[in-house]
Amino acid sequence: MSESVLITEENGVLRVTIDRQARMNAIDLTTMGELADIVTAAVTRPSVRVIVLTGAGKAFCTGADLAAASAAGGNEATPEVVMDTANALIRAILDSPLPVIAEVNGPAAGVGASIALAADLIYAAESTYLLLPFTNIGLMPDGGATAVVAAAMGRARAARMALLGERLPATEAAAAGLITESVPDAELGAHVAGVATKLANGPRRAYELTKAAINAATLDGIDAALAREKTGQTELLTSADFFEGMTAMLTRRAPKFAGTPEPVQPHTV
Repeated sequence: MSESVLITEENGVLRVTIDRQARMNAIDLTTMGELADIVTAAVTRPSVRVIVLTGAGKAFCTGADLAAASAAGGNEATPEVVMDTANALIRAILDSPLPVIAEVNGPAAGVGASIALAADLIYAAESTYLLLPFTNIGLMPDGGATAVVAAAMGRARAARMALLGERLPATEAAAAGLITESVPDAELGAHVAGVATKLANGPRRAYELTKAAINAATLDGIDAALAREKTGQTELLTSADFFEGMTAMLTRRAPKFAGTPEPVQPHTV
């Protein structure tokens, strides 16, 4: 286990914390793989009754660590491996027979938002936000977000969030039904602990069957969505637009994607 993930277990609650604070908990491929393994293995521990996912410091998870990918010269892994790893983590959360709670203590962006939204119960600090910024850098939403967000908020709201790449404050996310509840910052930890304790002392098999039934009713197209996202993102990850978008983001300038119209010059007489 790397130092990027912290694990504690107490009274039936397995608390899994992404700890890459220097990168605002942006995750690399190794961390995504570790998270998937931890969530998958949790069910083999009879003492674990519920999983809480959160982030250390000021962020939940700000997405994939593009700086690390850039430093690796784009050779960290093939696009197919990247997508398979991300999809394995989302599937682990959705398929776990244990209830999974996302404690969104700070920004959840990109695949970080996808991870949070895959959880069964999602509690976010009032001051924070969710963000699908993929199109801002020439990519498309992944991690099942194209299915989960639309299932929660409807097509129109999902399209706005995904196409425009706008921040969605936690309070608005709760009002739209995208997350379970927006909680005052100072109360978030205690609130999640209370919910986790209730679940840890509840009927494990009943929770398992309830979770499976809800996911089947609302996310019956998740496998197809993950497959579409893999196909689309694999193409986009090798595109000139993504290279431009990533470079622009890392150098803090506006991107200029292929086919972008030139600025209109003021007409003078």
